[in-house]
Amino acid sequence: MKRNNYCFIIISILLALYIFIITFSYVRNVSTNLSQSVFRLHIIANSDSREDQDLKYKVRDDLISYMNSLSKSFDSKDETIAYVSNHLEDFEKIANQTIETNGFTYRANAEIGNFSFPTKTYGDIRLPSGNYDALDVKIGKAEGKNWWCVLYPSLCFVDVTSGYVPEESKTELKDSLSEEEYALISDNESSNIKFKFKLVEFFTNNNIFVAKK
Repeated sequence: MKRNNYCFIIISILLALYIFIITFSYVRNVSTNLSQSVFRLHIIANSDSREDQDLKYKVRDDLISYMNSLSKSFDSKDETIAYVSNHLEDFEKIANQTIETNGFTYRANAEIGNFSFPTKTYGDIRLPSGNYDALDVKIGKAEGKNWWCVLYPSLCFVDVTSGYVPEESKTELKDSLSEEEYALISDNESSNIKFKFKLVEFFTNNNIFVAKK
Protein backbone atom coordinates (compact mmCIF):
# COMPACT_ATOMS: atom_id res chain seq x y z
CA MET A 1 0.00 0.00 0.00
CA LYS A 2 2.81 2.34 0.91
CA ARG A 3 4.49 1.57 -2.39
CA ASN A 4 1.30 2.47 -4.26
CA ASN A 5 1.07 5.76 -2.36
CA TYR A 6 4.69 6.50 -3.17
CA CYS A 7 4.10 5.83 -6.88
CA PHE A 8 1.00 8.01 -6.83
CA ILE A 9 2.96 10.91 -5.30
CA ILE A 10 5.76 10.57 -7.85
CA ILE A 11 3.29 10.46 -10.77
CA SER A 12 1.45 13.51 -9.37
CA ILE A 13 4.69 15.46 -9.05
CA LEU A 14 5.75 14.54 -12.58
CA LEU A 15 2.33 15.47 -13.96
CA ALA A 16 2.41 18.81 -12.15
CA LEU A 17 5.93 19.44 -13.46
CA TYR A 18 4.84 18.57 -16.99
CA ILE A 19 1.87 20.95 -16.79
CA PHE A 20 4.12 23.70 -15.45
CA ILE A 21 6.65 23.23 -18.25
CA ILE A 22 3.91 23.30 -20.92
CA THR A 23 2.36 26.42 -19.38
CA PHE A 24 5.75 28.09 -18.96
CA SER A 25 6.62 27.40 -22.60
CA TYR A 26 3.28 28.83 -23.77
CA VAL A 27 3.65 32.00 -21.70
CA ARG A 28 7.27 32.45 -22.77
CA ASN A 29 6.42 32.21 -26.47
CA VAL A 30 3.41 34.53 -26.22
CA SER A 31 5.23 37.08 -24.08
CA THR A 32 8.27 37.10 -26.34
CA ASN A 33 6.28 37.41 -29.59
CA LEU A 34 4.10 40.21 -28.23
CA SER A 35 7.15 42.04 -26.92
CA GLN A 36 8.87 41.75 -30.30
CA SER A 37 5.80 42.93 -32.24
CA VAL A 38 5.05 46.30 -30.62
CA PHE A 39 6.84 49.54 -29.81
CA ARG A 40 5.28 51.57 -27.02
CA LEU A 41 5.23 55.13 -25.74
CA HIS A 42 5.71 55.78 -22.03
CA ILE A 43 5.26 59.26 -20.55
CA ILE A 44 6.00 60.00 -16.88
CA ALA A 45 4.66 63.18 -15.28
CA ASN A 46 6.78 65.43 -13.09
CA SER A 47 4.48 64.71 -10.12
CA ASP A 48 0.93 63.67 -9.26
CA SER A 49 -0.26 67.24 -8.86
CA ARG A 50 -3.26 68.16 -10.98
CA GLU A 51 -1.19 70.64 -12.99
CA ASP A 52 1.56 68.13 -13.76
CA GLN A 53 -0.91 65.43 -14.70
CA ASP A 54 -2.71 67.81 -17.06
CA LEU A 55 0.64 68.74 -18.57
CA LYS A 56 1.46 65.07 -19.11
CA TYR A 57 -1.64 64.68 -21.27
CA LYS A 58 -0.82 67.79 -23.26
CA VAL A 59 2.67 66.43 -23.95
CA ARG A 60 1.05 63.14 -24.90
CA ASP A 61 -1.32 64.80 -27.36
CA ASP A 62 1.46 66.72 -29.10
CA LEU A 63 3.78 63.71 -29.35
CA ILE A 64 1.02 61.47 -30.68
CA SER A 65 -0.03 64.13 -33.18
CA TYR A 66 3.55 64.25 -34.41
CA MET A 67 3.79 60.45 -34.71
CA ASN A 68 0.37 60.12 -36.36
CA SER A 69 1.50 62.52 -39.07
CA LEU A 70 4.34 60.09 -39.81
CA SER A 71 2.72 56.74 -39.04
CA LYS A 72 2.04 55.80 -42.67
CA SER A 73 5.78 56.03 -43.33
CA PHE A 74 6.53 53.02 -41.14
CA ASP A 75 5.96 49.46 -42.29
CA SER A 76 7.54 47.70 -39.32
CA LYS A 77 8.53 48.03 -35.69
CA ASP A 78 12.21 48.23 -36.68
CA GLU A 79 11.54 51.17 -39.03
CA THR A 80 9.62 52.96 -36.29
CA ILE A 81 12.39 52.46 -33.73
CA ALA A 82 15.02 53.55 -36.26
CA TYR A 83 13.15 56.78 -36.98
CA VAL A 84 12.50 57.56 -33.32
CA SER A 85 16.11 56.77 -32.44
CA ASN A 86 17.39 59.19 -35.07
CA HIS A 87 14.94 61.92 -34.00
CA LEU A 88 15.01 61.75 -30.22
CA GLU A 89 15.91 65.43 -30.14
CA ASP A 90 12.73 66.22 -32.08
CA PHE A 91 10.61 64.40 -29.53
CA GLU A 92 12.33 66.21 -26.69
CA LYS A 93 11.90 69.53 -28.52
CA ILE A 94 8.16 68.99 -28.99
CA ALA A 95 7.74 67.95 -25.33
CA ASN A 96 9.76 70.92 -24.10
CA GLN A 97 7.86 73.36 -26.29
CA THR A 98 4.62 72.07 -24.80
CA ILE A 99 6.03 72.40 -21.29
CA GLU A 100 7.22 75.96 -21.91
CA THR A 101 3.96 76.99 -23.60
CA ASN A 102 2.09 75.93 -20.49
CA GLY A 103 4.30 78.00 -18.21
CA PHE A 104 6.56 75.34 -16.66
CA THR A 105 10.34 75.54 -16.41
CA TYR A 106 11.44 71.91 -16.10
CA ARG A 107 12.62 69.86 -19.05
CA ALA A 108 11.73 66.57 -20.71
CA ASN A 109 14.14 63.74 -21.43
CA ALA A 110 13.49 61.04 -24.06
CA GLU A 111 15.19 57.65 -24.46
CA ILE A 112 14.54 54.27 -26.04
CA GLY A 113 14.75 51.17 -23.87
CA ASN A 114 13.09 47.98 -22.73
CA PHE A 115 10.68 48.70 -19.89
CA SER A 116 8.18 46.89 -17.68
CA PHE A 117 4.49 47.60 -18.39
CA PRO A 118 1.30 46.55 -16.59
CA THR A 119 -1.68 45.09 -18.44
CA LYS A 120 -3.19 47.80 -20.63
CA THR A 121 -6.32 48.02 -22.78
CA TYR A 122 -6.44 50.02 -26.02
CA GLY A 123 -10.03 50.04 -27.19
CA ASP A 124 -10.77 46.38 -27.90
CA ILE A 125 -7.09 45.37 -27.88
CA ARG A 126 -5.56 44.30 -24.58
CA LEU A 127 -1.83 43.77 -24.01
CA PRO A 128 -0.70 41.68 -21.01
CA SER A 129 1.90 42.91 -18.56
CA GLY A 130 5.54 42.33 -19.51
CA ASN A 131 8.67 44.00 -20.82
CA TYR A 132 8.34 45.95 -24.07
CA ASP A 133 10.55 48.21 -26.18
CA ALA A 134 9.40 51.80 -25.75
CA LEU A 135 10.09 55.47 -26.18
CA ASP A 136 10.36 56.70 -22.59
CA VAL A 137 9.63 60.40 -22.01
CA LYS A 138 10.35 61.72 -18.52
CA ILE A 139 8.97 65.14 -17.59
CA GLY A 140 10.91 67.03 -14.92
CA LYS A 141 11.56 64.80 -11.88
CA ALA A 142 9.41 62.03 -13.40
CA GLU A 143 7.86 61.18 -10.03
CA GLY A 144 4.22 61.22 -11.16
CA LYS A 145 1.83 58.67 -12.64
CA ASN A 146 2.62 57.19 -16.07
CA TRP A 147 0.72 57.08 -19.33
CA TRP A 148 1.20 54.36 -21.95
CA CYS A 149 0.21 53.64 -25.51
CA VAL A 150 1.54 51.80 -28.57
CA LEU A 151 3.40 53.68 -31.30
CA TYR A 152 3.72 50.64 -33.57
CA PRO A 153 1.31 49.39 -34.64
CA SER A 154 -0.44 52.71 -34.10
CA LEU A 155 -2.77 52.10 -31.15
CA CYS A 156 -2.25 55.61 -29.81
CA PHE A 157 -5.40 57.61 -30.18
CA VAL A 158 -5.81 60.90 -28.33
CA ASP A 159 -9.51 60.28 -27.64
CA VAL A 160 -8.88 57.22 -25.48
CA THR A 161 -12.57 57.07 -24.55
CA SER A 162 -13.60 56.28 -28.11
CA GLY A 163 -12.45 52.67 -27.90
CA TYR A 164 -11.59 52.75 -31.59
CA VAL A 165 -8.53 50.94 -32.87
CA PRO A 166 -7.76 51.51 -36.59
CA GLU A 167 -8.25 48.42 -38.74
CA GLU A 168 -4.80 48.99 -40.27
CA SER A 169 -3.25 48.64 -36.82
CA LYS A 170 -5.16 45.42 -36.18
CA THR A 171 -4.01 44.07 -39.53
CA GLU A 172 -0.38 44.84 -38.66
CA LEU A 173 -0.80 43.01 -35.37
CA LYS A 174 -2.42 40.03 -37.07
CA ASP A 175 0.45 39.84 -39.57
CA SER A 176 3.09 39.79 -36.84
CA LEU A 177 1.35 37.39 -34.44
CA SER A 178 0.02 33.87 -34.63
CA GLU A 179 -3.74 33.31 -34.71
CA GLU A 180 -3.62 32.16 -31.08
CA GLU A 181 -1.63 35.20 -29.94
CA TYR A 182 -3.89 37.66 -31.73
CA ALA A 183 -6.95 36.00 -30.22
CA LEU A 184 -5.34 36.36 -26.79
CA ILE A 185 -5.18 40.17 -27.05
CA SER A 186 -8.39 40.77 -29.03
CA ASP A 187 -10.95 38.21 -27.81
CA ASN A 188 -12.58 39.52 -24.63
CA GLU A 189 -15.49 37.07 -24.66
CA SER A 190 -14.14 33.51 -24.81
CA SER A 191 -13.64 31.97 -21.36
CA ASN A 192 -10.79 29.84 -22.72
CA ILE A 193 -8.94 32.92 -24.03
CA LYS A 194 -9.60 34.81 -20.80
CA PHE A 195 -8.07 31.93 -18.82
CA LYS A 196 -4.95 31.91 -21.02
CA PHE A 197 -4.64 35.69 -20.67
CA LYS A 198 -4.78 35.31 -16.88
CA LEU A 199 -2.02 32.71 -17.10
CA VAL A 200 0.23 35.15 -18.96
CA GLU A 201 -0.57 37.86 -16.42
CA PHE A 202 0.17 35.54 -13.49
CA PHE A 203 3.55 34.48 -14.83
CA THR A 204 4.68 37.97 -15.78
CA ASN A 205 3.32 39.72 -12.69
CA ASN A 206 5.15 37.26 -10.45
CA ASN A 207 8.35 37.43 -12.52
CA ILE A 208 8.16 33.69 -13.23
CA PHE A 209 8.84 34.68 -16.77
CA VAL A 210 9.20 38.14 -18.32
CA ALA A 211 10.29 38.63 -21.91
CA LYS A 212 13.47 40.71 -21.89
CA LYS A 213 16.17 41.54 -24.36
